[in-house]
Amino acid sequence: MRHVHLTVEGIVQGVGYRYSLRAEARRHRVTGWVRNRGDGSVEAELHGAATDVEAVIAWAGSGPRGAWVSGVSVSDLSTDSDADDFEIRADA
Repeated sequence: MRHVHLTVEGIVQGVGYRYSLRAEARRHRVTGWVRNRGDGSVEAELHGAATDVEAVIAWAGSGPRGAWVSGVSVSDLSTDSDADDFEIRADA
């Protein structure tokens, strides 16, 4: 299992990025959450099998049509998650 925190920068708000990330995470059976940040970035936590988490991270580098991703920062988390789905959280 792999647990990571992502920060995605670029044109990633107002283009359906969070909803598309949730769909991609669910497709790979990855749990966690995603939300917009006040600085224009998107942040997320991903929890799942290493290969599935890596697939979602790879997708995050391009995002949905209309997005322009300038960078993705990935930090490993030492904590586990008991989430059983992937949710969109309120903006930070």
